[in-house]
Amino acid sequence: MKERPAEDEQDELIGRLRDPQYCSKYLSAAFRDSAGTFLVALRNVASAQKGISKLAAEAGVNRENLYRMLSEGGNPRLDTLWAVLKAIGLRVSLEPASTKPPT
Repeated sequence: MKERPAEDEQDELIGRLRDPQYCSKYLSAAFRDSAGTFLVALRNVASAQKGISKLAAEAGVNRENLYRMLSEGGNPRLDTLWAVLKAIGLRVSLEPASTKPPT
């Protein structure tokens, strides 16, 4: 069986990332992995949902800064991250890390 080229896999991922439910699960898994993984995953979602240029305009962020922010070594400000998530149509929710009651 032949392996599919990486670009076909990327196209398939981009297609799935147009679904808000899939995006939510994808970003949640990336967030659990690391901050860098989350930022790269958010860039993938941004590209699939709106494209970086349109998203930057809607979030009120410079396009070049958005690219830098959504890199593995990016370090976005919380208000900028919130603006980007809002423009994509996502919100953050928190849950307990453990189901054990506090002592």
